[in-house]
Amino acid sequence: ADGVQILNFIYASSGEKTGIVKKFEQFENRELETVRQHQIDYPMFTVSIWLYILRHCEKDLCGIIYFIDPKEMYSTPTVFLNEEGYVHIQMHLMRGDDLAVKTSFSLPLKQWFRLDLSFKGGQIEVSSVGKNLKRHHHQSFTFREDFYYDDTAGYFVLGGSGYVNGIEAFFGPVKYYRLNVLETEQISNPLHDKETVEQIELYYERCMDIQEIVYEYRHLVKQGEKAQRNCYYENYYLELIHKYRGKSKCDAFMWGKELRGKYHTLFKLLQEMDFSAPYEDGSDIVLEVGQRIFEKVAKGLSSAEGLSNIGSSLPLLVDSSCCGYHKASYFLAVIFETGLGVPVDHTKGLLYSLVGAQGSERLAVMNLGYKHYQGINNYPLDLELSYAYYSNIAIKTSLDQHTIKGEQAFVETIRLMDDELLKAQTKENGDVFMWLKHEATRGNAAAQQRLAQMLFWGQQGVAKNPEAAIEWYAKGAIETEDPVLIYDYAIVLFKGQGVKKNTKLALELMKKAAAKGLPQAVNGLGWYYHNFKRDYRKAAEHWLIAEELGNPDASYNLGVLYLDGIYPGVPGRNQTVAAHYFYKAAQGGHIEGTLRCSLYYITGNMEDFPRDPEKAVIWAKHIAEKNGYLGHVIRKALNAYLELSWHEALLHYILAAETGIEVSQSNLAHICEERPDLARKYLATDCVWRYYNFSVSQVNAPSFAYLKMGDFYYYGYQNQSKNLELSMRMYAQAALEGDSQGFFNLALVLEEGNSIPSYILDHLEIDQALHSSNTSLLQELYYRCWNNSNQESISPCSLALLYFYMRVFWNNILQSTLIYFMGTFLLSILVAFAVQYFQSLS
Repeated sequence: ADGVQILNFIYASSGEKTGIVKKFEQFENRELETVRQHQIDYPMFTVSIWLYILRHCEKDLCGIIYFIDPKEMYSTPTVFLNEEGYVHIQMHLMRGDDLAVKTSFSLPLKQWFRLDLSFKGGQIEVSSVGKNLKRHHHQSFTFREDFYYDDTAGYFVLGGSGYVNGIEAFFGPVKYYRLNVLETEQISNPLHDKETVEQIELYYERCMDIQEIVYEYRHLVKQGEKAQRNCYYENYYLELIHKYRGKSKCDAFMWGKELRGKYHTLFKLLQEMDFSAPYEDGSDIVLEVGQRIFEKVAKGLSSAEGLSNIGSSLPLLVDSSCCGYHKASYFLAVIFETGLGVPVDHTKGLLYSLVGAQGSERLAVMNLGYKHYQGINNYPLDLELSYAYYSNIAIKTSLDQHTIKGEQAFVETIRLMDDELLKAQTKENGDVFMWLKHEATRGNAAAQQRLAQMLFWGQQGVAKNPEAAIEWYAKGAIETEDPVLIYDYAIVLFKGQGVKKNTKLALELMKKAAAKGLPQAVNGLGWYYHNFKRDYRKAAEHWLIAEELGNPDASYNLGVLYLDGIYPGVPGRNQTVAAHYFYKAAQGGHIEGTLRCSLYYITGNMEDFPRDPEKAVIWAKHIAEKNGYLGHVIRKALNAYLELSWHEALLHYILAAETGIEVSQSNLAHICEERPDLARKYLATDCVWRYYNFSVSQVNAPSFAYLKMGDFYYYGYQNQSKNLELSMRMYAQAALEGDSQGFFNLALVLEEGNSIPSYILDHLEIDQALHSSNTSLLQELYYRCWNNSNQESISPCSLALLYFYMRVFWNNILQSTLIYFMGTFLLSILVAFAVQYFQSLS
């Protein structure tokens, strides 16, 4: 069949430059492939898309669905939404040029509808269909020339890409008929998940009310004394007038009792809010009210017994979400998904995840990316959909790192089991920080460097303070002549980050650091010649030197020169060479280089990067998990844990863990083991099982998580049944991570009379021909156990290996003695029989 379901699940499109990438191969069926090739110059295909559009395009055009060819150009079909809500359709013609048309009808806002487009030769049919499948609009277009269309030479995009912003909408199911033109009635593309679809509609209906109430209430208050006098005429709360006379607020409402009853928590909160504080010009008043509501709730939930207030906080979080403050949406998503203080409700969890992601809340976007990557919690496994979300945050991560403002912290891998790392955490009044400050004041370059890094990025428990960091960069650069401090100070002077720009001084410092042989400073000089002087020859010279010194920034920058076609002496763009440099930069941990490569893997448009959606997701996820806003949540969780603020620690570790970052998942499982009473009281899901399970599904899972899950499967965990084979798989994976305990546990399993499956032994690279007996296999396992442990001290592995050798030795001795005894005994009997026989003869 030629019908392909491009999208089966709701996709939250935030209107940014990321979207779902789909690539189609040739048909395996020869007959279908023959038809497809014949239709390249006379295409016949149909696309059916369910949409719930929130706003029309704010810029010229926004992407709905479009095709990108191997030259990275728009091809047939290209379907956009314009500022007025009309559909813009652009087609690539057989003669090589492009033509576009626009519908005479606009697409509706905040209601589900289906957009059907069919293409035949040079003709287009466009229809919009309601939820009841009745046609709302229809229009035909006829071109004088047929379209050119080869759906295997390039890739489709739903939503945004590097070339255009996507629409602000929810995509429902998308069906693509590759070889057929169908009438609306013939299309089979039902709107699945009716419950979530209705929940989205109800959410935005409610939010329209809330936004209107907030705006009108604040407007009424801001009218001042006149508004106050108007309030007295129909005041429902006369006793409050005297109590709150000094506050700038209105105790009476122009709204009816029904509306006040429906949103009573919102009205009560609005009464308590002080609107006298000035708002910034151009600020979104409704959004600011949403933020105030959220901060009030978040503060309450982070208090000593805060989680006991989850139930009463839900209406306020919903109000905050409706005001467009989508940190509240993510809180709601996690609360309902995990059953934090409330019964688990997957439908509401999905609703608020989608709403938060559509509103560009970073953690909500990552949550959806993770769930679709793993295919868990009723989310279908969909790598292209996962990539659409992860790439969104990966792009933001790169931008966020260059932004001083915002609640950000460096994402650090700190495990709660690591006592040494926990002891190294500090604050501005902590011993570690005070000692570093003392050493830095004395002129210790290493201390100045570390102190500045901690303050600039918000590391090791220190709050982000770029201004203070820059003071140390400046002090170190001037006093110590340390090349790293000189370079760091030069960068902030170039960019004007927290300090006035000073290009002249910055250049002097950069040259000074480069003269000392610092690779990043040599790269910095290249950056200066590229950005400030447009001298690409000098830029390339410096970048080639820096690259030889192992600087990944230089590799990336050389790639950009080739991509832009401005590499000195090389005519035109060379994407192949550029991709080579980007890959090299990515291998060195370069964020933008990794992003470029992930895009190559998802599109499959580069010859040296065969399409690999899973690799694309892994690379984008790796960058997304460096996001400073996620780091801030993780830091709050860790600080709360160190201060024994258990409710706050549990809340923030759950928020971080649900984004899919492994270190928070294993840390959360550890907290739930440490405080099972807390986990049982507030979480409807089994915290330990859930998050260790999540942890071992990650590509970077720690060995102790594998050992934990191995023990759970071996002994049985609460209501989970035993599974010996899964247990051995977990132990083997820990062993492959170099953990001696994994080998030790496998040996114990073998000692108890169980056999290890051959595929696990192959995975461990144990030759079954050499170790066919259990004794030989045990020896190999104990030897590897010893080999992977600390050989300088006595360990369980060394004792186990010694005990094994002693048993073998003893068995050999015992076996030799037994054979001697039995031989002697049999010989004695034989002699006795012989003597008796000869005696009888005589």
